[in-house]
Amino acid sequence: MNCHRWTAGLVLCLGITAGAEAPLVVPLWPGGAPGFEERRTEPEQAASYWVKNIHHPSLTVFLPPKEKATGAAVLICPGGGFRELVFNAEGVEPARFLTNLGVAALVLKYRLPRETNSPYSLPEHARQDGQRAMRVIRSRAGEWGIAPDRVGILGFSAGGEVASLVGFSPGDGDPQAADAVDRLSARPDFQIMIYPGPLGIPDSVPTNAPPSFWLAANDDRQPARTITDMIPRYRSARVPMEVHLFSRGGHGFNLGTRSKLVTLQHWPDRLADWLTDHVLPASTPPAGK
Repeated sequence: MNCHRWTAGLVLCLGITAGAEAPLVVPLWPGGAPGFEERRTEPEQAASYWVKNIHHPSLTVFLPPKEKATGAAVLICPGGGFRELVFNAEGVEPARFLTNLGVAALVLKYRLPRETNSPYSLPEHARQDGQRAMRVIRSRAGEWGIAPDRVGILGFSAGGEVASLVGFSPGDGDPQAADAVDRLSARPDFQIMIYPGPLGIPDSVPTNAPPSFWLAANDDRQPARTITDMIPRYRSARVPMEVHLFSRGGHGFNLGTRSKLVTLQHWPDRLADWLTDHVLPASTPPAGK
């Protein structure tokens, strides 16, 4: 198990087997987030499942073996109510699942506006971090074996709010930007929403919204309501949408591995099916084959 320490007694275990190479960590802004550059050196705080005190937002990069790589990539936004990030269960574990499908996975550590004494605000800094992350991925696409036109975004809970803010906002690059990264598009090519929060959900779906996959439990009232509200909006916009609304399961079931419900244990298979049908190259074998 490879663990990274930031402060005394606070350890983040990434679930990496002994001898495995630690994943690459890439800051979104090498000099620090705009307007908060002086805070980039502050240490993160971490425990077995969460990370807090994020002042130097970054991507943790998980790439599939070259022989399995499909060129598709997903930016993963863990949840945690903007007070913490559920980094292992909603970041590292989904990344491992996706790389097994041949999909590059990049886990976003974004700033936390609802953390005690946070200097950040919603929706401004959540959108800023999410959009910059999409642009950084496209800027490194050649290096990481990624097709720039097959970069999606996945969000759990509050991370789904980040995904909404990115997916439903204009994301054109600025051709006059001094930073070449900011000249690139931040628009995701597809969107995966897992029990998302309400922030960033639009009253109407733009016709250029990315095709999307939505999943929640029906007894998780707010995400379930959001999903049912979005169905007619997607139909009106004629944008493809796939929905899975399980009868029960509550909130925060992650990949379902800790649930006693068989439907939740197997929900990632539904995502693998959707990716195979809509995102992965036609030559890619079906998931699990």
